[in-house]
Amino acid sequence: MKMIVAIIKPSRLDAVLDAVTEAGASGLTVTEVRGYGRQRGKTEVYRGAEYEVKLLPKVKLEIAVSSDTVDKIVEAISVSANSGKIGDGKVFVLDLESALRIRTGERDAAAITG
Repeated sequence: MKMIVAIIKPSRLDAVLDAVTEAGASGLTVTEVRGYGRQRGKTEVYRGAEYEVKLLPKVKLEIAVSSDTVDKIVEAISVSANSGKIGDGKVFVLDLESALRIRTGERDAAAITG
């Protein structure tokens, strides 16, 4: 089992949700977060005054998947989140040691499938 963590632009969320659902993800968690990467924030002008926004709004997706579907879901995220501009985001794939569905007591692969 693997845990896919993706940080994307909020404007790409709907496209990514559609793509990962089609790719076989049976569930995910979405969190609104703020951060920066290479772009180190941005400068904006408000009422004539210039100010720097250091932490940009992003969306964090966490998806627990079986090992055989990882590549398909990562590809779906990559294609649907890509705008070709700086700040499109990152995808991280982590080993997932164990999972438990609280309601039924199912463990591991049975706990993360539909």
